[in-house]
Amino acid sequence: MAVICVFCASSRTLDQRWLDLAAETGAELARRGHTLVSGGGCVGMMGALADGARSAGGRTVGVIPQSLVDLEVADLASDELLVTDSMDSRKTLMIEKSDAFLTLPGGLGTLDELFEVWTTATLALHTKPMVLIDTDGFYRPLLDWLDALADQNFLKTAGRNLLTVATTVPEALNALESRLT
Repeated sequence: MAVICVFCASSRTLDQRWLDLAAETGAELARRGHTLVSGGGCVGMMGALADGARSAGGRTVGVIPQSLVDLEVADLASDELLVTDSMDSRKTLMIEKSDAFLTLPGGLGTLDELFEVWTTATLALHTKPMVLIDTDGFYRPLLDWLDALADQNFLKTAGRNLLTVATTVPEALNALESRLT
């Protein structure tokens, strides 16, 4: 099966529904036989994601910069924990190790990772599928803004179309799997 990188929040102050979404995502990835690549944290949605994957028998790979290991937020239960020297090298390694990308709700770090992967795809540096889960319209304002960028030719329609939007975990994984075959 595939190695799927999931971007999501690591905040410790999120509503339980976001942690549940992350746990559901990890478990569904594992049930489908995929390996999870994450940011290597043990807190917030990132921790719930990895725990969900492991609870369903999945393999987890965490990629985390040393500075976050030093803050004691590393997912030491990962099957494989790769420690990098910077956030930039973390993103690069996550991209290299993964066959596809899934983005859950998150903040600046999540958006940074999404845009890095998306930008490199628009430059044809990779052809790996990318799906954004827009649960409860979380990303709707951002998607509206991106569509407006395309309407004004700041973003090519072909580039905009590289990102698939789904509203549920099964729909998102079906979209990724269909692009991987």
